[in-house]
Amino acid sequence: MTEGLQREVERDEGDGVDIFKILQDEASYEPDPVHTGPITKETEVIAIYGKGGIGKSFSLANLSYNLARNGKKVLLIGCDPKSDTTSLLFGGRSCPTILEVSAAKKAAGEDVSISDVCFKRDGVFAMELGGPEVGRGCGGRGIIHGFELLEKLGFHEWDFDYVLLDFLGDVVCGGFGLPIARDMCQKVIVVGSNDLQSLYVANNVCSAVEYFRKLGGNVGVAGMLVNKDDGTGEAAAFAKAVGIPVLSAIPQDEDIRRKSASYQIVGDPSTKWGPMFTELAENMMSAPPRQPTPLDQDGLLGLFSSEETGADWVLEPASPADMCDPSLIEKVSLEVVYDNV
Repeated sequence: MTEGLQREVERDEGDGVDIFKILQDEASYEPDPVHTGPITKETEVIAIYGKGGIGKSFSLANLSYNLARNGKKVLLIGCDPKSDTTSLLFGGRSCPTILEVSAAKKAAGEDVSISDVCFKRDGVFAMELGGPEVGRGCGGRGIIHGFELLEKLGFHEWDFDYVLLDFLGDVVCGGFGLPIARDMCQKVIVVGSNDLQSLYVANNVCSAVEYFRKLGGNVGVAGMLVNKDDGTGEAAAFAKAVGIPVLSAIPQDEDIRRKSASYQIVGDPSTKWGPMFTELAENMMSAPPRQPTPLDQDGLLGLFSSEETGADWVLEPASPADMCDPSLIEKVSLEVVYDNV
C-alpha cells in the first residue's frame, strides 16, 4: 500500500468509513436491465459530447433556453462529475446533484422526489447527475447509477419535447458511453473547435458510434457544433471528412466570452446572439442521425499543417543500447566471471 493511500485509509477509518468495502461494493455493482417498457411519448433524447472545457455547458444552457423560448419543453441533464452544466442557466448557482441527494435521503431512510433534484428557469428544466469525489469512486459507474435513479423517478414517462444530455467525450469508460451503447438517445452531437485535441475527442465519439452501430445499435451523429470558431476551418474540414454536417459555428467573440463568464444567457431569441442559437436549434431538430466514418491518427493530423502539429516527424525506433550501458546488456551466460583469479 502506498503512503498516500495509507493516509487516506487512516483518515477514512477515523471517520468510521471502510473505503475498501465501498470500493469492493462498487466494483461488484451491475446496472439494472435496459428499460423495455412502452414509450408513452415521442421525446427526442440528444447526447452532446465534447472535450472538457470546449464549451458544451455554455452551448447547451443557451440552446435549451432558446428552445424553451420558442415553445419547446426541454430537460437539460448534466452528466459531468464537475456538475457545472446548469451553472450558467441558474446564474452561477450550483444545484444539488442526484447522487448526493440520493445518498443523503438513503441515510435518512427517505425517498428522492423530483422536487429534490430538478429545477427550472423560464421553461427550461434542469438537473445534475453528479459524481464521486476525486479518488473516491468511478465517474462512469456514477453515471449508470444516476440514470437508474432517473428511471425510478419516471424518466421514460416524462412529458418533454427534448432531453439534452451533456457528456464528457474525453472519458472513455463505460458509463460515459451509456447513451450510445444502450440506445438511450436517438442522436449525438459533437462539440469541437479548430484545435487538434477537441477534434481527437470528436473523432473518438464518432468511432464509438460506428462501433455500436456494427453491433446493432441505432444511434447516429446528427452533426457538429463548432465553438470558439476563429475561422481557420479545421473543424469544418473534420466534419466533412467524417461525413457529418456543421450545425452551427459560434464565433470566438469577446462579447460572448464576457457574458458567459458573468453567467448571462445569450441564447434568448430577442438578443444579439439569439438568432444564432435559433438556427442551431432548428438544425439540431431537423438533422437526421448519420453513421460517421472516423479518421485514423494520420487523417486527423492531415487536417492541420505540419508546422502546427509536427505531422512530418518520422518515428525513430529505440534500441536496447539506448536504454542503459551496453556492457550491462551483452551477457553471454548467467555464469559469474571473476576477473582477478
